[in-house]
Amino acid sequence: MSRSLKKGPYVDPRVLKKIEGKKPQDTGVIKTWSRACVIAPEMVGFIFGVHNGRDHIEVLVSEDMVGHRLGEFSPTRKFIKHGGKMQKELEAKKKQDELNAARAAKAAADAKK
Repeated sequence: MSRSLKKGPYVDPRVLKKIEGKKPQDTGVIKTWSRACVIAPEMVGFIFGVHNGRDHIEVLVSEDMVGHRLGEFSPTRKFIKHGGKMQKELEAKKKQDELNAARAAKAAADAKK
């Protein structure tokens, strides 16, 4: 559910205090744990280190990000892959096919010389 228009967007005052009166080029990474903070136009150009539960992920704020939340650009879950034994066999076969194709291309190039 979105926030009331009467209240306005939630911008963490601590984040605003960290960027107040500074230039994006002079400032390094600004660490924050405030994932719910809405990106304001004043934040464009700054690099924020947004905490994802384990470490800080660097997020360079651009104009397209205004209105979104900082947490949207710092994923908290890491997708490995689906599969298992069958998937490993398919990947091994695909890798072997690529190696064979590369060898064939190299042999054709050598024969051409």
